Amino acid sequence: MKKSILTLILLSVITAFGCQQISGQQLKKYDPKRKMSKAPAEWKKILTTNQYYIMVESGTEPPYHNAYFENHQKGIYVSAATGEVLFSSDDKYDSGTGWPSFVKPVDPKKVEIVTDNSDGMTRDEVIERSTGLHLGHIFDDGPADRGGKRYCMNSGALKFIKK
Repeated sequence: MKKSILTLILLSVITAFGCQQISGQQLKKYDPKRKMSKAPAEWKKILTTNQYYIMVESGTEPPYHNAYFENHQKGIYVSAATGEVLFSSDDKYDSGTGWPSFVKPVDPKKVEIVTDNSDGMTRDEVIERSTGLHLGHIFDDGPADRGGKRYCMNSGALKFIKK
């Protein structure tokens, strides 16, 4: 009986700390080396709390629990910060990852790919070129017949405009 209670307490503690780490809201911090068009304090006045977490603090929203991963409507995806057109529904596909995924941006000059060494791994980060704000990451596991790239974006960094 005591062993069961101790096991239950241990599992509760692990779960509590695990959830805290997954949410990440308090764990990620603004990177002062990141070149942004506005200071973080200015972005904080413009963006919602979630947009700020994703775009300024380079946060990641949970898979399958975001606005656009299952959006199948026709339209365009614009930057939540600037309204610049970044992606099109014509280039969106179901990657099975839980985030909206695209094979390419509408205009490659609107985004920049930079090295991201956070969270103990090296990835290619996608930022909005005009602002320096985080949008998501790019991977080489997209559809081979459409260029092989997967732009894995955060819904919170985008706004959808229906056609």
